[in-house]
This record gives sequence, structure tokens and C-alpha cells, in this order.
Amino acid sequence: MERQFDEDLKNLRALLMRMASLVEESITQAVLALKANDERAARQVLEREEEVNLLDIEVDGACLRLLALKQPMAGDLRFITSAMKIGEELERMGDLAVNIAERTLELIKLPPLKPLIDIPRMAALAQAMVRDVISAFVTGNEKLAREVCCRDDEVDELNDQIFRELLTYMMQDSGNIARAVGLILIGRHLERIADHATNIGEAVFYLVEGKTIKHHIETRDRKNIKLTC
Repeated sequence: MERQFDEDLKNLRALLMRMASLVEESITQAVLALKANDERAARQVLEREEEVNLLDIEVDGACLRLLALKQPMAGDLRFITSAMKIGEELERMGDLAVNIAERTLELIKLPPLKPLIDIPRMAALAQAMVRDVISAFVTGNEKLAREVCCRDDEVDELNDQIFRELLTYMMQDSGNIARAVGLILIGRHLERIADHATNIGEAVFYLVEGKTIKHHIETRDRKNIKLTC
């Protein structure tokens, strides 16, 4: 019985890793499609959405079965509940990659508004957060998980900068509105991907330490480990 439970946990981890790999690939491909005006790459992101969604359902089902049938305790319980949270965050990241691909397909039809500089920088930051937070989950590295959470502010600042610049373009010429709005939405999608990476980082910290850093509660509870950036 115990040996089967360990095997079930191993399979759950494998499902999450497969899902994380697909989502990371979708984000990378969506950003490349934007930079290269590559319609084929953008459509491949859309085609991958169903596989990510099916894995999300499979992860949820595996977690619920383990909770109902095995009644796990302590670390195993934390792993299963964290796995449910991580699966949910990954599925949302996959949706955002699809959103970026859809906006890219719209922008491809229009002449470029401006050279893309800050959006690729923002994309690189968000992609690094996703890669590192998955690595933190795999290795149980709570320090790396906390570092990922700290990087979210940098992405937020870039998103604000992009919005202000594109707003100027729209104010200068109403003919820029459609292209500027498309880029603003892409910036917003990247910012949300970083938010979901942060949420996974919080889940990893809870998994390893059994303590929460969600909503910066560590600054109000001296018993918790303080999140330092």
C-alpha cells in the first residue's frame, strides 16, 4: 500500500513536469512568434492549448484521488495540495501564452508600430521566472522560490513603462490605437505570467517550509521566515 502511494506521488510529479514543460514551451514560442511575425509559430501555440488543459484535468483528478483514498499526512499532504495549486497556475499561464499568440496574429496583419525593445525584455524576465520557479519545485529550493517572487516587481515596472510609452503613441495619432492596444495587452499577459510564476514560488515555499509567504504575511508574523529581496 505504501509503495503504491509513493508511486502515485511520483506519477503526479511527472504529470506536473510534463505540464510545466508544455507551458514553458508555449510561452517561449508565443514570444518568438511576436518578435519574428511568425504566424505558423503563433498557431502552434493555439494547437497546444488542449493538451495543457487535459493535463490540468489529469493533475486535479490525481490529487483528488490521493486525498480521498490515501488520507495523506504532513509533507505528503502539503505536496498534493501544492500540486493542485501549481497545476492551476500552469494552466493559466498556458491560457496567457495563447492570448499572446492571438494578439500576435492580429498584429501581424498591421504595419509595425515601433521596434520591440521593452516587451522582449519583459518577456525574457517572465520566462526566466517560469524556468526558475519550476526548477525550484523540482529541487525543493525554497531560496530560489523566494528569489522568483522578488523579481515580480521588476516585471511590473516594465509593464507600467510600456503602457505609458504606448499611451503616448495613441495620443499622438488615433491611427496607432489598434497596434498600441495589442502591445499593451501583450504586456499585460506577460505581467500576469510573472504573477503566476510568483504564485508557484509561494506554493513551493509552503511545500518545503510548511509556512506561507502569501500576501507578505511573513512581515506580520515573526514565527515565519521573512521574505528578503
